[in-house]
Amino acid sequence: MKDKKSDIVAVAKAARVSPSTVSRSFNHPELVKASTRKKIDTAVRRLGYIRNRAAQTIHGIRSGTVGSIVPTIDHTIFAELIQSFSDSIEDLGFTILLASHGYDLQREYALTRKMLEHRVDGMALIGTQHEAETVHLLHSQSIPTVLLWNYAEQTSFPCVGSDNYRAGWLVGDHIGRLKHRNVAALFPPVNGNDRAAQRRAGVLAALADHGVALPAHRLLETPYSVDAAKVAIMRLLATGDRPSALICGNDVLAWGALHALNRANVRVPDEISVAGIGDFKGSREFEPALTTVRIPARQIGEKAATLIADQIVNPNATLMGELVVPELMIRETCAPFGARVG
Repeated sequence: MKDKKSDIVAVAKAARVSPSTVSRSFNHPELVKASTRKKIDTAVRRLGYIRNRAAQTIHGIRSGTVGSIVPTIDHTIFAELIQSFSDSIEDLGFTILLASHGYDLQREYALTRKMLEHRVDGMALIGTQHEAETVHLLHSQSIPTVLLWNYAEQTSFPCVGSDNYRAGWLVGDHIGRLKHRNVAALFPPVNGNDRAAQRRAGVLAALADHGVALPAHRLLETPYSVDAAKVAIMRLLATGDRPSALICGNDVLAWGALHALNRANVRVPDEISVAGIGDFKGSREFEPALTTVRIPARQIGEKAATLIADQIVNPNATLMGELVVPELMIRETCAPFGARVG
């Protein structure tokens, strides 16, 4: 015969606290001391207690979850951000419900509806560009919402992120200062991707400041994929019109470009300089190490978690977004035009 399922009274007895303290620990963890929460968690684990979320949400009690919808989980692009946000939000007493929309903002709207049906306490979305339906839905339901990755002063919701235009400008300016005039750029499609659009605009503006204009055939476009980037660069090299510098919209594309150049026996940076954006894990370990712009993903995740938790706990508070500044990381894949490094 199976044992009777544990209830909140059994948890309270095992943790030597009152049932109301157990309930408060679940629903308002910020009001309970960390040492007490630890005792309750130990009792929950030992007894195998599972909360009845459905019954709680019917009575207006918080679900303890934050919905997080990202464009993709296929690559490392958002991995550090997701991990940081998840770790930080857990420390604040919440867990995330994660989904990806595949760079389809209509799908993001559908996923947002599903998250709200699950009675999430808040929502975290990537970027500042979203369907009007999504923005209206979140406002109409009065759901605390934070935007991650991009920063802008005028947005529908508070945002914590970096300046992607600035990130693009930094790498474009770096290539311009190295006296490269024969430049190509490799970016993902910009429709539904405000991050890529802003980075590309920043790159083009910085190059223009140095008197460099990119013809259409040098402004390459490919999906976020190492393999796709390899194919795009191999095709470029096959034309015989090789640039002296290549700027990639993120490090994943730069990794693919470096593989393609190595396969074609094109020396980096002696024959071509390569730069990315993102400073993903592994970029520093490449041979040669990748010059890139660091988007501080961990800081963004931590600060965004604090912001959304504050919105949930203090719904009447006026909360401001925060800019996390990008940083140019000068490494070994870039050299002045005409220089011989090896």
